[in-house]
Parts: sequence; C-alpha cells; structure tokens
Amino acid sequence: MTSTRRSTCSPTWMWPSCGSLRWWVVDVGDWTEFLPDLSDADRRQVEIGLAEADAQVRAVLHVARTYHWRHSIINVPEWAAVESWPVEVRRSAALAMHLESSTSSTPTALNDVVRSLADGDLPWTRADLVWCLEVVARGESYDNGAHLELPAVIATRLAPAELADLAQVLDAFLSELVSDYFVAAEPRRRFITLIGDALDRATGRRVPSWLLHDGDGFGPLVRAEMTAVLAAPGVPEVLAHCASLERPAAPAKWQRRLDELLAATPGGAQVVRSVLEAFAAYGRPLHDDSDRLVRGLVWALSRQPDEPATDLLARVTAAAATAPRQSSGFPHAQRTAVAAVQLLEGRKGEVPVRTLARLAGTVKNKALQKRIQTALTRIGALRGWSLSEVVELAVDDHGLGLDGRLRTPVGPYEATVDVLGEKARLTFARDGVPLKGVPVQVKQAYGDELKQLRDLVKRVGATLAAERLRVEGLLSEERIWSYPQWSSRFLVHPITGAYGRRLLWETSTDGRTWTAGLPRRDGDDWTIAGLDGQDVPRGQVRLWHPARATTDEVLAWREHVVAAGLAQPFKQAFREVYLLTPAEERTLVYSNRFAAHILRYRQANALMRARGWQAGYLGTWDGGYDSDATKLFGGGAWRASFRHQLVDNPDPHSYDVEYCSTDQVRFARRDGATWQQVPVVDVPPLVFTEAMRDVDLFVGVTSIATDPQWADRGEDQLHTYWRSTVSAALTPSAEVRRDALARLLPRTNIAGRVALSDRYLHVRGNVRTYRIHLGSGNILTEPDDSYLCIVPARDRTGRLHLPFDDDPMLSTILSKAIMLAADDTITDTTVLRQLSR
Repeated sequence: MTSTRRSTCSPTWMWPSCGSLRWWVVDVGDWTEFLPDLSDADRRQVEIGLAEADAQVRAVLHVARTYHWRHSIINVPEWAAVESWPVEVRRSAALAMHLESSTSSTPTALNDVVRSLADGDLPWTRADLVWCLEVVARGESYDNGAHLELPAVIATRLAPAELADLAQVLDAFLSELVSDYFVAAEPRRRFITLIGDALDRATGRRVPSWLLHDGDGFGPLVRAEMTAVLAAPGVPEVLAHCASLERPAAPAKWQRRLDELLAATPGGAQVVRSVLEAFAAYGRPLHDDSDRLVRGLVWALSRQPDEPATDLLARVTAAAATAPRQSSGFPHAQRTAVAAVQLLEGRKGEVPVRTLARLAGTVKNKALQKRIQTALTRIGALRGWSLSEVVELAVDDHGLGLDGRLRTPVGPYEATVDVLGEKARLTFARDGVPLKGVPVQVKQAYGDELKQLRDLVKRVGATLAAERLRVEGLLSEERIWSYPQWSSRFLVHPITGAYGRRLLWETSTDGRTWTAGLPRRDGDDWTIAGLDGQDVPRGQVRLWHPARATTDEVLAWREHVVAAGLAQPFKQAFREVYLLTPAEERTLVYSNRFAAHILRYRQANALMRARGWQAGYLGTWDGGYDSDATKLFGGGAWRASFRHQLVDNPDPHSYDVEYCSTDQVRFARRDGATWQQVPVVDVPPLVFTEAMRDVDLFVGVTSIATDPQWADRGEDQLHTYWRSTVSAALTPSAEVRRDALARLLPRTNIAGRVALSDRYLHVRGNVRTYRIHLGSGNILTEPDDSYLCIVPARDRTGRLHLPFDDDPMLSTILSKAIMLAADDTITDTTVLRQLSR
C-alpha cells in the first residue's frame, strides 16, 4: 500500500500521544477496484447497533485511560465486564473500534481492543468483511496496523463458500499489504498470514499465499520455476515450518519438528536445496518474509552433512551477506546471513573458512561483521590458528595457476582470466593470436560460458581488493612466518602474490637481527635480495615497516624503489611514521594531533569506509551530531576510534551535511568480549602509527583546505580555518610527499625550473613564479602571494613512474608543477584571467 504522511493530529480520549507512532493516509490501490458493492440492506444489517455499541466501549475505555499507556487495555479490571457482553454487542463494538482505528485522527493502538472484542464464536458475515474493507479503503493507516485487525480476523472465520467471490480482492489486497512498509513487520506478517490462509481456503491453493509472495522478485521466481514441486505432499508444511523460525538459533523443539516433516516428505531435502540454489543465484535483496523463510531453509540444509550441502551453505551465506553497492550496510538477507554464518562455522573443510574470511573483508554491516569475526575466531581456536592466520589460509585462488592465469577453451577460442597488476581481466585468443574484446561468436553462441567467466573476473577482483587491505593491515601486527609459509602464502599464491612480490620483507636467523630485502625469483624458488643484490640468509620472515628501521635504511630503500621503477601496492618504503608527541603524553588517553580540522563530510565518510573504518552517518537527528569511526588494528587486539562532529550547514534552509569537524583519537585493547581504554603511551608503536596514518589521510585528502575552489565560497565561519591550513606546517604524510618529490623531480624535464623548500615546491614559469604548498596543494603566486585556483582536468604526469599510487595529492602537485612551468602555453581562460590580475 502506498501512503503519504499526515501533517497534523488531534488529541482525543485515548493514548498514546501523537508523537509516539508513525501514521499515514492510505493512497487507495488497485485492490479496491475488485471490492464488490454492498447492498443497502446488507449495509443496514452490518451497522445495526453500531452507535450504541460504540458508546458502550468508549465508556469503558474512558475509565481505563487512567492506566499507564504501556498496560494493555484488555488487561485492566474495567475490561472484564466487556467479556460478558452479548455476542451481538461485542460484534458491533468490534466494528465500531475498527471504524475508529481506520478513520480517527489519533494513532491509537487499538489492536488488542479489536482482537479481544472479535474473539470467540461471533456471527460474522461476508457483508461484515466487505464493510470492513470499505472502511480500510477510505480510511487511514498506522504502523501498528490496527485498521487491519478486524478484516483479517473475519476473513479467517468465514467459510470458503462465503469467500469465493472475494478471492480476487483478497489476492490484490494481500499483494499490496506485503509491500506496505509503513505497517510494522510483526503485525504486517500476522495479517499476511491470516488473509493468506483465508485466500487459500477460498481458492484451494496448496502452497500458502503468504509464502514466497510477490513482495520481492524472489517469491514469484521460485513459484514460477517450481510450481509442481512446491505443491507436492508435505512440501507446503515444510516451507511453512521453516518460515516460522523466529530466531537465528533454532530451538530443539523446532528442529525435532523439522526432522519429522522432512522424514515424512519424499524429496523434501531436495526441495530445500532447490529453493536455496535459486536464492544463491538471485543476487538481490529479499523481503523480510522471504528472508525468514530462507533462514529456516538454511537450518533445514544444515541437517545434511555432505560436502555439496556445505558448498551450497557457503554460497547462500555469501549471497545473503552481500549488500547493494549504494547500501553497503544492508545485506540482501540479514536474518539468513546471521544464521548461515553460525551454521557454516561448524562445518568441516576449507570452504567455510574461505567463505567467512572473504566476507570478513567485504561485509560492512556491524552486527554481521561481528558474528563473522567471532566465527573465524572459534574456527581458529579449534584448529590452532590465530584469527589473522585463519583469514590468511582461506584466501581463495579461484582456480588460477601459479602464473596467475586460468585458461579455458570456449568453442574455437581460448579465454584467459589473469591478474594484471592489481586488476583481473578477461582476454580471448584464437590459434595463439590475442584478440581485442570479446568475439561476436562467443557472445552469440556461448553466452552462459561468457557469463561465468565474467563472474569469475568479478570474484577475482573482489578478492584482490580484499587482499590488498588485508596485507596492508599486517603492517600493524607483529606477525612472523617461517620461510616456507611466507613463500607459499605471499609469493606463490596467485592472488596474494600480486602484492607480496612487490613488498619489502625482512628475515632473521636468530630473531634479534633482521635484514631487509625484496623477493626475487630463483628458478622454481624465491629468495630475498638485500640492497647489495645479494641473497639474504633464510630464516624467519616478517613484513618490513619503516618504524622499525633506521633513517639511513629507510632513505636507502626509498632511493632503491624509485631507481628500480618498482610500484608498490601501497606506501611501504615511503610510509609515514607517527611517533608520540609530548602533548599526547600529557593528554594520556587521547590524541588531539588531528583535531579541529574541517572536512568535506561525504568524501571523508566514504574514505573512512574504504579504509575499513566503521562509522555512523552524521545528520540532523538525535544521535547524529557526532560519531566515532572505529577500526581494528594489531590483528583485532586493538581498536582505534576517531571522533568527528557535524558542522552546521551555512545555509540554514538546507539539512544536508556538507562538513564535519575532527576531534580526538583514542585507543582500546580487547579484553575478552569487551574493550578497555588505554593510555596512548601503552599502545604498540605499529598500531599507533598505522591508526594515525589513516586519520592523517582523512584530513589530508578531504580537508576543505585541499579544495582549490573553496576560497571563493565565502563561508565566513570556515574561512579562518581555510586560510590557516592552506599554508600550515607539514604533517608526516606531507613530509613523505616532500621526500618523494625530491627523488622524482630530478627525473623530470622541469627539474631546472623547480626547487623544494620547507613547505613548498617553488616553480619558475615563463610568466610568473609560484609556490605550491606540499600539504594542501594550493598555489600562491609571487611576489604578492595571491591565490591561484587550478583544478587539474587530468593526470599530466605523463610517463613519470610513481613509487606508490595511494597519495593522490602527490600526482596533483606534480601535474600542477608541470602545467605552471610552461605557463605561457596555458589556454584555460579561468587560469589566464587570474594570471592577468
């Protein structure tokens, strides 16, 4: 039922207050077109005694109103007298309260009242049901669904013959009701069940109408593909029982009944698998009712111990936990996902571990993510692995060979899925000759094979993205591997190897002295080569971090990475290091290093989520004025939190959140199932530096000071911040950027026109001389320090090799410098206008 919100409410004799419930005006839908006319005689018969009964029940309710609104009206002493009323009076009173619940301007919770009055063997007629539906059609709707109580009750009491000519209207009414999200889930599900049962009695349907309904695309899809199977003896009962599961964990009594139904239903186990197969392939969000059904079916599948059942359970878990791109915190079927994670945890083999580990890196829903982490921890405890090792061992290779390729014949062609850099791609060849794009014959004759290959490319791409974040996250851990473990997990693996082969590692034979180097293939084996090119003695291996290295070693490796043209998957040799400051030692439990900055909120929130931080959205609602973004470090043993607050919109008529201000960074250590806040001096150095690096990234990328067009906006309350930040002292990330520029600029054709100072890159053009701030990227022209706004339209760094690609400001500064060094060739009128000033 589509609905529109009412704007006013009037006080009356009942409770609760207007603000306690949502309430709506029904926009009459198609179902009313099938509603039969009620004759005048039938209408008079229905409404006989209505006014008198209304007065009687209101008198009781008037007395009962003195009770607290949380008490059900039917449980107060005054209501006992109603139970002794004659059936005709109770019938009329129920009709009167139905009219009140549908047409009153007060969202009163009359559900219990209507149900109590309608209870028992009352003489309901077809005319009563039609009259009630007429009232619903012209009345109002509330989220408690009180307006639906009486028609649902009457429909269940009427004989099939009395419902026969109402089947069409009930069917259409049910179709609209399943999509009416203005009615709360619990009452809506009850009404769907009651009306669906009445419809089934009227039509003789075997499969309950309230199961697999058209509230989503999944229900009609399954009904269309499995019509005969769903109606087979015993199957409707199995489905109804599965849909009755109210909690993620099935009670023992529910499970015993499930076993009885499956044992009595030939092919029942296969029906369970077929419906779940359909869901695994569906790939879209489910209606809440379908979600409940699939959750019960997952429990039914768990009774089957074979490997195919485990594989199907894993695919269902992944499908249920997947979320739409635009709503990453809302899984397709959250109820199913929660139950499936629990059940998958107890299955044997590598499939459960691999599936859960992959979801741990992709699921954004906090509640589901917590269950996944708990399941992985339990699996690790049973198998003797740490959580980090569980995830590491479960990285899917997707069938790729050691060379990172999978070749598949497709008709006369050969398709190859391979990893190129950090991307997965699909290419075709014929007789060994590479082809551009997908051959037309493959599209026309091998559509299914092409779809499977493209799906594989997507899955490989998702695993690559998750692995990049996971491997970078190891920088905050003190993980150590044996040489064979390291080689098999980080070099030989076709997915993780795409990153591990380009990273610095260090090895030690005694656990005290460590020597750094880069992986180098040696025949069929791998070695670690030091700065001198010689193989480093094999021993224990750990990921190199500049925080554990000397300054000379860091500078030497930076020079080596640039000279060798190595593009690391993320900053490592050039990684920033954040050490405790005296101010942070004084504040004890928090850091204010990155406080009091103004960020572009939407961009900041997106960047936080991309970096694995979880944060609630800011907004002008209760609890929306501030938020703590959190992320786990140190293999899940530590948690950092970054507080940020909403900044009032400069436009008082706009409720969009444009900016947020930054505040404290705090740390907590895991203590069982809880977190204990700790002083910053007790935080491990790697955890501290990695957390602060992320926060610096948020500020450095999304601060309004980095927006070259912001200066002309004129928001006075933020202008002071902007002016002070565009030329502020450099942060550690900007210091690293300066070092990278010092190594890159001599290799460019503008080397003779640029020079680095403490905070700026100076550029000598043919028209003017400029200073580019190394933190904000903003440009000042000399000698008057006037501001020059340039928004680079594209990357102008050409073929210049960058040692890392996760600092967009580095390429921005380079492109601006290249442009300004040839300022006499600029044709952009907006830039020329500024220069002429």
